[in-house]
Amino acid sequence: MPHRAWADRDRSDPGRTLADMAWERAEAAGARIVEVASAGSTNADLVATAGRGEAGHLSVLLTRDQRAGRGRLDRVWQAPPGASLAVSVALRVDAIPLPARGWIPLLAGAAMASAVAAQLPGRGVGAKWPNDVLVDGRKICGILAEGTADPALVVVGSGINTAMTPAELPVPTATSFAALGATCDDDRLLADYVRHLAEALTSLGAAHGDAVASGAHAVVSRACVTLGQEVAVSLPDGSVARGRAEALDPAGRLVVRTADGALAVSAGDVVHVRPV
Repeated sequence: MPHRAWADRDRSDPGRTLADMAWERAEAAGARIVEVASAGSTNADLVATAGRGEAGHLSVLLTRDQRAGRGRLDRVWQAPPGASLAVSVALRVDAIPLPARGWIPLLAGAAMASAVAAQLPGRGVGAKWPNDVLVDGRKICGILAEGTADPALVVVGSGINTAMTPAELPVPTATSFAALGATCDDDRLLADYVRHLAEALTSLGAAHGDAVASGAHAVVSRACVTLGQEVAVSLPDGSVARGRAEALDPAGRLVVRTADGALAVSAGDVVHVRPV
């Protein structure tokens, strides 16, 4: 359980702890942060908290020791304590119509890619459709969005490989700040991520969910390193579609040009057949 409730904090309060002060830039960006020593799944905990009405917009639950993290399709995500940063953010999305909410995880991926790129100059950083952030073609972060009992709130979780050593990387296609010879400034990363994501969702809501008019389509398309790649897409029915990823449609679906024509994919695992 969180060690303190979500609340607006006076940053001049002399009673603030070092843990509070560690997130000053993120708090200045609007995040209301609870850090816990460990968690099973920050997403599961924040979904439950939001459902009870105990968390609001930009409430953040984070830990450097997540023991039962989950990815898409209920895959288990684990990392050694201190090697990664698990961050879950509650977002008020009542201004975004339901059909447009598929853009939320895509915008989260673009926001995180921007935050990661700011600390890894010269690297090829982007978002792999629909939910991963890659650096030079290797995964540094995964994104998972989930609904809550409050239909106006969604929770977006991310697991960022920060201090994971090369020996600790789970697969050859993974990477981390440490493996790239960099030290992640966690506060800066979270501040940049929250700011970019909040601004993008505000714009999407103001445009009544129109991703093109709001700029969401352009933002995600620029960040998406899947576009232009030869891909193999594992579809929910078990089949595999192969072709070139051409574009994102107005609903955020990946348009793949196959031998049989254009296919708009709304869900599926994507493998880049050629290196990014």
